[in-house]
Amino acid sequence: MTVIDWVRDNPVAALVVTCEVAFWVFLAAAVVARYVLRRRRLSTVLLLCEPAIEVVLLVATVGDLLRGSEPTWTHGLAALYLGYTVAFGRWTVHKVDGWVAWRFFDGPRPPRPPKHGRAALRHEWRMWLRVLLAWTVAVTVLGVLALIATAPEQREVLLGWAGRATLVLVAWGVFGPLWQAFSGGTAEGDERADAGTDARPRTLT
Repeated sequence: MTVIDWVRDNPVAALVVTCEVAFWVFLAAAVVARYVLRRRRLSTVLLLCEPAIEVVLLVATVGDLLRGSEPTWTHGLAALYLGYTVAFGRWTVHKVDGWVAWRFFDGPRPPRPPKHGRAALRHEWRMWLRVLLAWTVAVTVLGVLALIATAPEQREVLLGWAGRATLVLVAWGVFGPLWQAFSGGTAEGDERADAGTDARPRTLT
């Protein structure tokens, strides 16, 4: 099977890949515009294109089902990808921008995630809340797609992806904040050692 045949057979999956590539292309262009060209306004405009990518994917996914396509793993993948970009897109931009500013343009070193103490526990809960947001978006999209689906077996495919997303949400909670809370890593001394980790470098947004 050639790449063209795969794209023809899996248009939604191909669009997900295209959107992921476009996300990083626009992010790289925004970084270059800010730090190399010193064009802050252009950098902001490029970053504003990122949400448009999500809208294109959502419209294309819903439109594909409205045209009569059967729900497959590609529609579930699209829903999870939308959830991830909504919850972690801006966070990813901050991380990349902070690292580039520090590594190449004499910016401050990005703070490392705390590993011990209450600061680490708060960090783990914040990350889990992002996963919760991703889960909410993904399950909502899957619910809308399930309403559009016409056959029970099609709804089962979409609900199966909702189950996978729920499994990730629960596992992240167990091995993230709950593990941190019950592993004894909330000593006051550890918290003082982690002081200052909330400091954030300047970022694109």
